[in-house]
Amino acid sequence: MKPIQWMRLACTLLALILLTGCATHKPYDYTAFKASNPKSILVLPPINDTPEITASNAVLSYTTRPLAESGFYVIPVTLASETFKENGLTQANDIHATPIAKLHEIFGADAGLYITISRYGTVYQVVGSASIVSATAKLVDLQTGAQLWHGSASASSDEGNNQQGGLAVLLITAIVKQVVGSLTDESYRIAGVTTSRLLTAGTPGGILYGPRSPRYTPEIKP
Repeated sequence: MKPIQWMRLACTLLALILLTGCATHKPYDYTAFKASNPKSILVLPPINDTPEITASNAVLSYTTRPLAESGFYVIPVTLASETFKENGLTQANDIHATPIAKLHEIFGADAGLYITISRYGTVYQVVGSASIVSATAKLVDLQTGAQLWHGSASASSDEGNNQQGGLAVLLITAIVKQVVGSLTDESYRIAGVTTSRLLTAGTPGGILYGPRSPRYTPEIKP
């Protein structure tokens, strides 16, 4: 194959790689979010798909701050939880199945936030242990039922931790970290990191800023 042919082949392959990369990083479609323009959010108790019974309350306790700082009015989570209990709803799965019209009637919120926790707790492996929390969320218009946004996030207590030493040192460190993590509920702190990553506006693929934020940019219609 001649040099010019090699050059053409290389250019073709480079173009294919660039096109593939662009397709992989397709921007999030915020059309429904902008059309709905929610101002207030009702956070439903998260569904807990982990064995840890404290996971739902831990994640729920961290949801208000990132949403409020992103420019939304958040229905107080304690008030919402008590209201659900008064109506005989104590399980997150049952609450998530409540008709949106009923949620809007009771709370008057523009949108509902549905969170599911997939990982929560300290994981011990051969030469390491870490507290890991992972969750997904979707924002739904409580008047139309349209999904406005969805996302996921995860955090670990072992992020950026480059351990050094022999096998014995690594094993001892892992055991100590697991014991300390269990005693101090390290997962609770990590839940805060995960929730912040999940619900803070301005991140790639994250929610948009709400009308109470100085960074809010309303949709300009012709």
